[in-house]
Amino acid sequence: MTPADMAGTAFRPSALAGYEDWPGYAPHFHRAGSATAQELSDVLGIPAVVPDLGYTIHSETAHDDVITTRLSWQLGFGPRTSAWLVRPAHSTGPLPGLLAMHCHAGIKSYGAERLVKLPAGVEDHDADSPFPGGFGPVPPGLQAKLYGGRALATWLALQGFAVLAHDAFMWGSRRFGLDPLPFRSATAVSGQQSLWREAGVEPSASALYDAAAAAHEETVAKAATLLGSSVAGTVAHDDLAALDILSSLPGVDQHRIGCLGFSGGGGRAMLLAALDSRIRSYVVTCMMTTFASLLPSYLDAHSWLLHSPGLAQLGDWPHLAARSSARALVQYALDDQLFPEQGMGDAHAHLSSALPELYTGTFWQEPHVFSRAMQDEAAAFLTEALQLSATKTTHEPDPARTAS
Repeated sequence: MTPADMAGTAFRPSALAGYEDWPGYAPHFHRAGSATAQELSDVLGIPAVVPDLGYTIHSETAHDDVITTRLSWQLGFGPRTSAWLVRPAHSTGPLPGLLAMHCHAGIKSYGAERLVKLPAGVEDHDADSPFPGGFGPVPPGLQAKLYGGRALATWLALQGFAVLAHDAFMWGSRRFGLDPLPFRSATAVSGQQSLWREAGVEPSASALYDAAAAAHEETVAKAATLLGSSVAGTVAHDDLAALDILSSLPGVDQHRIGCLGFSGGGGRAMLLAALDSRIRSYVVTCMMTTFASLLPSYLDAHSWLLHSPGLAQLGDWPHLAARSSARALVQYALDDQLFPEQGMGDAHAHLSSALPELYTGTFWQEPHVFSRAMQDEAAAFLTEALQLSATKTTHEPDPARTAS
């Protein structure tokens, strides 16, 4: 049905397909462990996480010197959450735990799968999957473009961590149902399809979904506002739940837990550390600037993960990082097309002053990517910060790194 057809009928597709129970759950809000965390939680409108959250293990496979476990859990609203736990195959004793947070990238058809190397012959959405409507294997170009060709969570497990990568609100298993398309999303997809036809492109099912989901994020932000929440707050709800799961997993040292993320995942990591003291160390890659630097030219480069109503009342973006007592590494990319250098420099100056003992900032001559060398630095930082005893890996000097 085209947008014109919809306009001429009484038919109105649901704008919350898959999340019809979200409004009924909305009055329940998160209770944080400190006054500063509660203040942030209240502004974001974070929904309450189901207590004593259980999980189901669907498969477990040893391969490539790691053990990859597929698990899932049911939150208080919306579809079931899919996640992957990756840990070293020959580890002894409790391991430090990491939450690996996937980026935004304008790709919501896939979530945590972009961070995981799946066992040979195993697809994320196979016939036995409890998550219908999958889009098949993650396009290999996604990891190549953004993560240096690495499956980040799997690689981190090889460095000695137990790594949990989960789908966040709006992504992967936690995506909205967009068939039939809500009116606004249908209009956007119709325009994109015209461009594809002109270019002779036959879009995949995932590309069609991502085009619709890009427009639909505006609708989700409206719904969240009506429910007293926000996109970032609802994503933080999913991240807090994943932290509960990671902390409860056997073989994970509850006193050595960190998180990291690239781009939107980096912002999620920073907010989680500010919300929960169980995070002892975290890494933000290509997601630190000042609000003022985004105006006027960089405003439309970012999603609703960065733009939460009322958030500026608590201070600037780097002020939120200063609410955490965790050790932090922030990696800035000087050729990042999404952030002006001045904003990154101002954020670095503030954090250096506000958190002299906790903060490390490094600058890289890179575009908006999480390169292998940046990942090496992140893993080394988390290893030291979480007091992980591990064999040192020697890396060749990287000319892309220009300052620290």
